[in-house]
Amino acid sequence: MKKLFNEFTIKNVKMKNRICIPPMVIGFSNYGSVAPENVERYKKLAQGGAGLIIQEATCVNSDGKLSEHQLGIWADDQIEGLKSIVDVVHEENCPIFIQIHHAGVVGISENPICPSSYEYKNHVRTVVGREMTIEDIKSIQNDYVEAARRAYEAGYDGIELHGCHGYLISQFLDKKVNKRTDEYGTNPEKFVIEILEGIRKITPKEFVVGIRLGGFEPTIEDGLHYAKILDKNGIDFLDISYGFGSEQEIHVDEGYKFSNAVYAAEKIKKEVSAPVFAVNGIYSAETAENILNETNVDMVDIAKGALINPNWANDAKEGKDTGKCLSCAKCMWFGQSKVCAGKVIFERNKAV
Repeated sequence: MKKLFNEFTIKNVKMKNRICIPPMVIGFSNYGSVAPENVERYKKLAQGGAGLIIQEATCVNSDGKLSEHQLGIWADDQIEGLKSIVDVVHEENCPIFIQIHHAGVVGISENPICPSSYEYKNHVRTVVGREMTIEDIKSIQNDYVEAARRAYEAGYDGIELHGCHGYLISQFLDKKVNKRTDEYGTNPEKFVIEILEGIRKITPKEFVVGIRLGGFEPTIEDGLHYAKILDKNGIDFLDISYGFGSEQEIHVDEGYKFSNAVYAAEKIKKEVSAPVFAVNGIYSAETAENILNETNVDMVDIAKGALINPNWANDAKEGKDTGKCLSCAKCMWFGQSKVCAGKVIFERNKAV
């Protein structure tokens, strides 16, 4: 586990290892504000020994939520609660970024926005996103910038723009969704770059600003294109995942040994200077180490593993069983089940 437990630094943010716990929305808050359960959850994760935590998608606008109980960062009176998360994480000598987010057409708004008119279907409903006006675009961009200001005031070490998984930034970057004919359609990265520029103007230069980016948006060529543009515009890190789910065209080399998202991260790492994070299917410390060595990415995201076992990083360092997600169809962490089978098995094995 030599490389996995090497230190890493982004600007002035020092991480004791290459393990990141990425954003995972669990779904409880106090009407958008931080609840005691949020604080306790992040305290346990920080105690688990990861080098970095990125807080779950936290909404920049109350009309842009992905669920009713999503955390928010759209008002100044939410700063105090957010600071309580930062404080308990910092007490464990762990840095924390916050992912800021707007759901766009895939959210729960009754009148959702989208870069251009787009029909979105899921298992619950079918909606048509209203095409954003220039005034809408400027207003939402300002929401992101103001959210970044609040994040800085709350003490976060940086932010991650949520630019994948079908949410608003992803909608701008995906040519199958964004059919605009103006500059936000011909150069869709303009939406993100202007947000980045706005954040830089109001935060210190040491404040980290990265993005979670779709590697397939909708193709790997598109993912590479946007990664290189953002790299040239000074993004501090690229956390590579999947794009707009129903529109992706995923093609990877036959026999590739890691996940499709890791494939995209590996390809992007070869083309950019910014640090690159890889995610998906990283269930063991051995796999994490192999990915770091064989793909040259800088950090690995341990997501479901940290749900099964918040102490994942510490256990991995000590050579202990870290547990394994069983990829159950109904997951307790997202309110579909009363029990996590993977966690039960892990705790049973630990007790033996």
